[in-house]
Amino acid sequence: MTENNNNYNRTFDSKTIQQLKEKEVQTKFSTFKEEVKTEDTEAAKKVEDTERYNDPAEEKKKVNPLLKLVDKLSGKEKEEEAKQRYESTYTDVDVVAKDLTIQDIIAPIDLEVDFNDLQIGDYYARTLFISGYPRFVGPNWLSPIVNFEHSLRISTFYYPVDSKTILEKLKKKIGEMEASLYSQMEDRKVVDPSLKVALSDAQQLQDSIAEGTEKFFHFAMYVTIYARNKELLEKYSRNVISTFAAMNVTARPATLQQEPGFISTQPIGVDKLYITRNMDTTSIATTFPFVSSELTMDHGIMYGINLHNKSLVIFDRFELENANTVVFAKSGAGKSYFVKLEAVRSLMLGTEIIIIDPEREYEALCTAVNGSYISFSQDKGNKMNPFELSGVKDEGDDELRMKLLALHGFFKVLFGGLSNVEESLLDRALILTYREKGITFDPATQTKKPPLLEDLYKVLKGMAETEAHDLSKRMEKYIIGSAAGVFNEESNFEINNPFTVFSVRDLQEELKPLAMYLMLDFIWTRIRKDIKRRLLIVDEAWYMMQSLDSASFMYSIAKRARKYYLGLTTITQDVADFLNNDMGKAIISNSSLQVLMKQSPSAVEKLQQVFNLSDGERNYLLNCDRGQGLFFAGSNHVGIQILSSQAEHELITSDPRDLERKCRE
Repeated sequence: MTENNNNYNRTFDSKTIQQLKEKEVQTKFSTFKEEVKTEDTEAAKKVEDTERYNDPAEEKKKVNPLLKLVDKLSGKEKEEEAKQRYESTYTDVDVVAKDLTIQDIIAPIDLEVDFNDLQIGDYYARTLFISGYPRFVGPNWLSPIVNFEHSLRISTFYYPVDSKTILEKLKKKIGEMEASLYSQMEDRKVVDPSLKVALSDAQQLQDSIAEGTEKFFHFAMYVTIYARNKELLEKYSRNVISTFAAMNVTARPATLQQEPGFISTQPIGVDKLYITRNMDTTSIATTFPFVSSELTMDHGIMYGINLHNKSLVIFDRFELENANTVVFAKSGAGKSYFVKLEAVRSLMLGTEIIIIDPEREYEALCTAVNGSYISFSQDKGNKMNPFELSGVKDEGDDELRMKLLALHGFFKVLFGGLSNVEESLLDRALILTYREKGITFDPATQTKKPPLLEDLYKVLKGMAETEAHDLSKRMEKYIIGSAAGVFNEESNFEINNPFTVFSVRDLQEELKPLAMYLMLDFIWTRIRKDIKRRLLIVDEAWYMMQSLDSASFMYSIAKRARKYYLGLTTITQDVADFLNNDMGKAIISNSSLQVLMKQSPSAVEKLQQVFNLSDGERNYLLNCDRGQGLFFAGSNHVGIQILSSQAEHELITSDPRDLERKCRE
């Protein structure tokens, strides 16, 4: 039974089935081998990746101690360590940076192009193209855009066209327009006026090109506006389009062409839009955008704001051919305000300031900066000696001879003029006066104590000539008369403060020109002793222009100031006295800086001739506000608005209303 059961349970496989089973076993075995191989490959890859990110400097290598000793002795170990340190200094950023080009580095991180604008990082940009131009334009017609209140990128392209080609096209176009015109006339229609104008322009252009007086160009102009957000971009775009519209120029956004438009305004000279307008040479010349006048240095003091383009006027007058300045303005226009502001700012930069103040306008400023205020009067105060020498020994200069010439000018002003005989006698008396004090033309003797005016008076009285006695009598007024105590005293002060003011307000009017002349000579003498960067400010300089001799002395200072690192500032409200005097004109021509502020109608005509002003500039000087004017520096000039801080204003203002308010406070 059991055997039968066993026979019953036995399977009977055919030969074909057995072959299939053997094939299936072989297939499973090969599949298993491939899986094992794949697992081994993945494991090896993991080990390789792990090893790749390991720091080679941190791997511990098993080295034979004997070989390590040999490497150390031969220096090979140090080379390996240096190599490892060098390789360890390279980070992933360095590896990436080595594969970058310059274009990759300067390119923006991202660029999103929209229909009418594009976004570059945090900024938005929009490009406009010019599609319509006015019929007539003049020089500087692009100035409102070049000097626009916000930053713009303007790109212009000029494409010359062959004259032969354009003449053929013009001939054909003129024929078409004439035919259209005749057709309208034959049909008895109203002639199109724009067609007549276009025909006339084409004929004139044809004649000019044929004569060779004009060339033909294709002109393209694009403007890209930048802003930090879309709201500002829209605002700036409206302002730019409105500014163009005011000049009869049509500006449109480059819709769906913002990227080519943006590229066209980059400084690479590529025009991706090519939206052009036909222009001749005369019209093309007016499109050159070099119309913005700027007077800005990388160092110096700020004088104010450029009214043309709102830039700062920063200037160092000592960088010019000479450091001299003239300031012309009517009373109340702000000339003293301007000069005080320049003085304070120059003082902060280490420049010494010396001021001659006829009206005591600078006393408060001098006190505020701890300056030295020297006031001259007949009875008390400071004194100065006209005969004092500087003691400076310059090669080629004779100090005493120069002083004698200056004294001749002083006495001509004092006496109201001298005849030739009187001048000769005075010269001899001056030499004798110095000789009595042991001072001769030998420079070694010129450091001795100088004489006084009364010493000259005694010498003149002791001379035999009648003319000498007359001179001594005319001099008595300043020795023992009503004008005594001003010019017959030893100097009792020194210029040792960086801000020094000389005041002559307490002197009589007839003595002020004499005192100012003497001050200038005294200051000039002191300046030559110690060469420093200085400004000498002469307010109400018209006093010095009243006499030819004092005007000549002013001119000599202006001419020689540069040698002693001095800048002379001449201020006056009486323009006529300056411009009617040859020496006054010479002082202007020897001043690299000139400032013209609001003028009276009687003075502006002469200023226009001297400074070669245009009619527009002339009218501007007549109507400008307080603190505004024209600022000339060398061959350039701009309109300027004087600007000060509140603290500076409180120091320098001389407006009676401001002074009254300060007293109340």
